[in-house]
Amino acid sequence: MDGTLADGVVRVGGDARQRFYDAHGYGRPLDRNRIELAPVEAAHLLSRGDLDNVVDVPEANAESESPVNAAVEADKDRLGFRAFLARTGTALRFTVYKDLRDRGFYLSPARPAWPGTDARADGDPGDSRHDDFDGAAPGGSDVGSEADFVVYPRGKGPWDDEVAYRVRVVGEREGVPAASLGGVVLAVVDEDGELTYFDTDADPEVGPDSPAVGADAAAVGTIEAGPDAALPESADADLLADRVVCYEAAEALYESRFYGQRLFGRNADSGPLQFSLVEAAYLAQRGVLGVDPEAVVARGQSVEGDRFDRRLRVYAALRGRGVVPKSGFKFGADFRVYDDFAGVDSLTHSADLVRVVPLNHTVSLRDLSLDVRLAGGVRKRMVFARTAANGRIGWLSVARITP
Repeated sequence: MDGTLADGVVRVGGDARQRFYDAHGYGRPLDRNRIELAPVEAAHLLSRGDLDNVVDVPEANAESESPVNAAVEADKDRLGFRAFLARTGTALRFTVYKDLRDRGFYLSPARPAWPGTDARADGDPGDSRHDDFDGAAPGGSDVGSEADFVVYPRGKGPWDDEVAYRVRVVGEREGVPAASLGGVVLAVVDEDGELTYFDTDADPEVGPDSPAVGADAAAVGTIEAGPDAALPESADADLLADRVVCYEAAEALYESRFYGQRLFGRNADSGPLQFSLVEAAYLAQRGVLGVDPEAVVARGQSVEGDRFDRRLRVYAALRGRGVVPKSGFKFGADFRVYDDFAGVDSLTHSADLVRVVPLNHTVSLRDLSLDVRLAGGVRKRMVFARTAANGRIGWLSVARITP
């Protein structure tokens, strides 16, 4: 059986609907039992021997049901698997498509009017609300809207209204705008053709007091109610180089709320506290430390530039969400986050690693692989905090999965 290549699709006649669509979920139905296949679907059928050739014909003859009639005999170009793969440039997508088929999934190309494009996977945002804090995503695209394949749950197909994953295919050397992630699984093909899958969520729960999407700016520059309401005022402290040292209120600040660290070492049970510039700026802005908050912020900006302002916004937002952020340097992140803190004496492991990035950040897939691998290796979730100029924050979690 042959197919006809025209207008970017492959059309197959005869009993193609029964053989390929009804039985195995390939393509989309046309009239007279014909089907239309995306190039990657046709490549898969060619690789299996279910299609013999794909015939590349002039556009004027594209609707002919039989690609081998005499009218097009002189113009046709019969393509086997090798020639078809080269002609259509589908090698990368074919690698992912075949892997998912081998795993027992039916899947469709994510094209308008094709099966599955109107059904939504659980957690798929389906709109641009995740970027409401600073307008639409770069390029005007909706968050989570860019996908190459719609993957159905095992045992389901394009005739069912269920979607397991929306998959985007990328090569390991590509950069991906963070604003385009969320509700999509990245299928990364490395230079050896090996596959790594990353699930992305643009609305993860971060802390027990997670506000509405984009509302984190309310936590910046304000005094929270709740656990920090009884903090001391103007505690005696000095700004020293890239940190602040405080000489009182250790129980209220460190023991109960995990601000700072013991200057005399982690095993000390008394003595002054040292604070990072981010912690110190946060507390000084709230009148807790007796140092000039503008001086602390200026020191932080001189050390880190604009990155300090972004980290301070995220730190404030995390505290406002009821979690405890601490330095994530040992894990290669900006913060490690404790979401169930009851006291230093009963400290558990941190749950999240947070990396602070600009709103228009482009994700390097090699860096992403390192981040997610390290986070998974220490049983933590990798979260990115995208900061806008107006102080709003968009959260993005990424985890490695096996479909």
